[in-house]
Amino acid sequence: MITAAALSLLLLTQAAAGACPVSADHVVANGGLDDSRAAVASGRLVILAMGSSSIEGAGASRPDLAFVPLLEAGLEGRLPGVEVTVINRGIGGETAKETADRLAREIAANQPDLVIWQLGTNDMLRDRPMDDVFADFRRGQAALDRAGVDVLLIDPQRLPEGTANPAFRGRNPALGEMARLIDLEGGRIGYAVVRRFSAMADWSGLERGGVGPDDLHLNDAGYACWAEITAEGLAAALR
Repeated sequence: MITAAALSLLLLTQAAAGACPVSADHVVANGGLDDSRAAVASGRLVILAMGSSSIEGAGASRPDLAFVPLLEAGLEGRLPGVEVTVINRGIGGETAKETADRLAREIAANQPDLVIWQLGTNDMLRDRPMDDVFADFRRGQAALDRAGVDVLLIDPQRLPEGTANPAFRGRNPALGEMARLIDLEGGRIGYAVVRRFSAMADWSGLERGGVGPDDLHLNDAGYACWAEITAEGLAAALR
């Protein structure tokens, strides 16, 4: 028997899917994910989700309506017979530097098959030089490669064009450039990529484009759309 919480989650996901295009095209495997495919074939997939507030779930009205639990549910629904565990290690406010600093110990503690690394938004909002961001990225890459895990990068989000917050106004070109460079790096080194920034351009059917009243953190519908496109693309790459 379906619970009230499960029913509300299902209805939210269906409503979001109807308001934003859900396509596997937003995830690019870049020749990676071999270990994750083997894990799926074995019937158990462990994913470690790293990054900042959008991984942590800031802005969701309930913990189960944030990205990580929705992704876990979306993958289990698309990968029948596979036990999927997505471990949330997001910390609000982190830049690429702080995430790179803790990647090795989080991987050692959780033993994932796949690491999701969401990066770039806070770096750009703090005007960090691109060279510094990618120096931190390369440190993180070294830790990931030493651990021998698969990697899925998630690029920055879009911000509302009409934001009244002067700290956010006019930031989308820099966020888009960061997304472009993350996409290039993923292709160069064989990390899968979720193209979140470009996907959000098609979220006009969502209230506030999927972004909450603070003009930064996603709302419930935004999290549902992001989780759906990630689950759709990742499951297609892993089957």
